[in-house]
Amino acid sequence: MTIAAPQAFRWTREMYDRMVEEGILGPHTRVQLIDGEVIEMTPQGSRHAGVVQLAGEALRKVCPRDAHVRFQLPLALDDHSEPEPDVAVVPGVPRDYIEAHPSRALLVVEVAESSLGLDRTRKQRIYARNAIPEYWIVNLAEAVLEVHRDPRGEAYEDRRELKPDDTVAPLALDGAHLAVTELLP
Repeated sequence: MTIAAPQAFRWTREMYDRMVEEGILGPHTRVQLIDGEVIEMTPQGSRHAGVVQLAGEALRKVCPRDAHVRFQLPLALDDHSEPEPDVAVVPGVPRDYIEAHPSRALLVVEVAESSLGLDRTRKQRIYARNAIPEYWIVNLAEAVLEVHRDPRGEAYEDRRELKPDDTVAPLALDGAHLAVTELLP
């Protein structure tokens, strides 16, 4: 008889949302559901928070009318993942998401310093797996913007690293161009 090795329990989005509704995970609990695991996020420092604001404001300036920018709000991606990206551009208007979180995004941005490993691996995989067409990491440690495009399976085929003097043209934002310096401290 073969005995299976113990495995970690994988939470579903439904279970996770129930914990939020029941108050088990309160509004000040900094966690996200990533691939069935409830991951505790480190508290935000002022540098991280400031760059989230910079990135969001830069994207708001160029966001088309049929989309809007969200800050640190859930994306209901699949049965086992509900990340809260630092910035997401989603289709529609805020009223479209009164009853349910968006399940797709046009662009996701994570601001990373201590979370760089998580953002480059597990989060990148769930964003690619769920066909998020463009994923950016504002890499504070190296002062670059990592641009990931063309999701295939659990990876992005196209990865570019842009320096502060470069510009970036978000795929879904109608020919808009942003200076990378607008996204960096």
